[in-house]
Amino acid sequence: MINLKNVTLRRGTKVLLDQTSVTLNPGEKVGLVGRNGAGKSTLFALFNGTLHEDGGDFDMPKAWRMAQVAQNMPETDQPASDFVLEGDTRLAELRQRLVAAEASGDGMEMAHVYTDLADAGDHDALPRAEALILGLGFRVDELNNPVNSFSGGWRMRLQLARALMCPSDILLLDEPTNHLDLDALVWLEAWLQRYAGTMIVISHDREFLDAVTDVTLHIDHAKLTRYGGNYSAFEILRAQQMELQQASFAKQQDKIAHLQKFINRFKAQASKAKQAQSRVKALERMEKVAPLLAEAEFTFGFKEPNNLPNPMLAISDASFGYVVDDEPKAILQGVSKSVLAGQRIGILGANGQGKSTLVKTIARTMPLLAGTLTEGKGLNIGYFAQQELDVLHPQDNPLEHMIRLAKELGPGSGEPSREQDLRNYLGTFNFSGDMVKQTVGTMSGGEKARLVLAMIVWQRPNLLLLDEPTNHLDLATREALSMALNEFEGTVMLVSHDRALLRAVCDEFWMVGRGKVEPFDGDLDDYQKYLLDESKRLREEAKNSAKNAVSVAAPTQAVVVAEVPKPAPVTAASSPVTPALSSAEQRKQDAQRRQQLAAQTRPLKKELEQNEQRMASIEAEKSALEQLLSTPLSPADIADAGRKLKALSDEFTTLEERWLELTQLLEETA
Repeated sequence: MINLKNVTLRRGTKVLLDQTSVTLNPGEKVGLVGRNGAGKSTLFALFNGTLHEDGGDFDMPKAWRMAQVAQNMPETDQPASDFVLEGDTRLAELRQRLVAAEASGDGMEMAHVYTDLADAGDHDALPRAEALILGLGFRVDELNNPVNSFSGGWRMRLQLARALMCPSDILLLDEPTNHLDLDALVWLEAWLQRYAGTMIVISHDREFLDAVTDVTLHIDHAKLTRYGGNYSAFEILRAQQMELQQASFAKQQDKIAHLQKFINRFKAQASKAKQAQSRVKALERMEKVAPLLAEAEFTFGFKEPNNLPNPMLAISDASFGYVVDDEPKAILQGVSKSVLAGQRIGILGANGQGKSTLVKTIARTMPLLAGTLTEGKGLNIGYFAQQELDVLHPQDNPLEHMIRLAKELGPGSGEPSREQDLRNYLGTFNFSGDMVKQTVGTMSGGEKARLVLAMIVWQRPNLLLLDEPTNHLDLATREALSMALNEFEGTVMLVSHDRALLRAVCDEFWMVGRGKVEPFDGDLDDYQKYLLDESKRLREEAKNSAKNAVSVAAPTQAVVVAEVPKPAPVTAASSPVTPALSSAEQRKQDAQRRQQLAAQTRPLKKELEQNEQRMASIEAEKSALEQLLSTPLSPADIADAGRKLKALSDEFTTLEERWLELTQLLEETA
């Protein structure tokens, strides 16, 4: 188990944990929650050994294997499958040992390594790695693409797959859902629910936490408090605890006031002095209940728009996409939609289908490729970019951003633009004191997101375009955003994988996919089911395409497969029929066709039967070898059995590919 006893943790001069204690048991799934800056990532650093406690005792079993997602962006030309496969550090180490043993001719070492490789799951390691990659949203035809060919978000998915590939007793996940869309998110939830080890996850997605955790660890006021249950249970328990604490504090204050009143009244009277003194001592001995020091919740609101054009937008036969080397690349085509005042639209679709392209084009940061997009008179767009730095200047500070925004809008905007007014305004978004002079490039993701929100609110928009606004927001700020959007009088178009936000804000959905934008008739649960079915369909299509492209060249070992040309289908065109055929002639021609078809398929069926017999034989041989390896053997025998097992596995793979091809040929011929 993991034990923290009176642990103190500091970052610089700031105390993040102050003499706090907690115990985590093996196999528990723990959600680590708390405000941004409370110390969650610092506690992770203690768990993974990059930081040591400043006081107290921290203990975790030394034999535990740890896995966590690397935060650096991978830069390599390795195929994606190989990159993820290397996440299995045990397997990588054994394969290096095998290469060294084979190079030195050390039979004893080879024997040991072959046994260890079998125990480590070498035989199915690549399929396991590919299953992780596909589960996180990649296509089958991308499995062998170089890592560097993917965008940053997709490379971080590969880092997540690599961490899941690593055999571990404890898994640390820091915001694993930030780069996932809903189908990958649901798949990850299912995978983590099956994970057998201890898991500690930092996340600001309440539905994700509810799905994968059974313990909640809360950091608040430099203390750790353990709650049994997922995030929703934690909220209920914490509210009850706060209510009890406040009631106890109020009750004690009444008692203190009563004692103090007696002391004040009778301390000067000789006859009552002794009684008064005993009450003074009672007050001194009393263990004080602390007042409830709940932090002020962050709240904000959108100002009433100056006007509400209706419709806000009219899109007619439009094409959305981007331009590469002066060549337009359309992602969405034939889009005709209207956006009305007061609508709350959730934009759904898998990553890469064009959601951000649609929003960026409406926000005027990308050109429309074709068709028309007509804006309502007085349209004022507030745009939250998926990457906050798309609209922020890293070298400038929040005050400089607001001054520049005030100058761009001019005095006619109706908003105060004096520096002190802008400072006061930033203070309402928790940018107080020296923070207004801190450069944006040194800020956390949550602070950047709050600054973008502050700039949007100040502009008094009537149309909000929000592209993944919650990626770096803590739970309290997400709740504040949800409340503000519900009170906003204008129109909202929202792209988000935060299901709680989508449920709270949106009352209709658009589906972006397969080159189109269409209304989605259903709720988020329906969409979640659709995404899983669609993902499965696409993977099956890709697998079938890959099978059709499999080479039928003869394998180099153990079995020889002859290449059989694909038979031409027998049609009426290849067997001319005169218009006036008697029934006898018709039966005769039908019999000839059946004979011709049988002659064409006979060699295929014969090869398929031989193939199945050999596959069954290989399965029996592999089973016998695996049973043999479980008995005491000499090093030479173990090494020999390991080589035979590998050869049989390779042969089985070749036969299986040919079996799939033969089956398809027979289906097409029938």
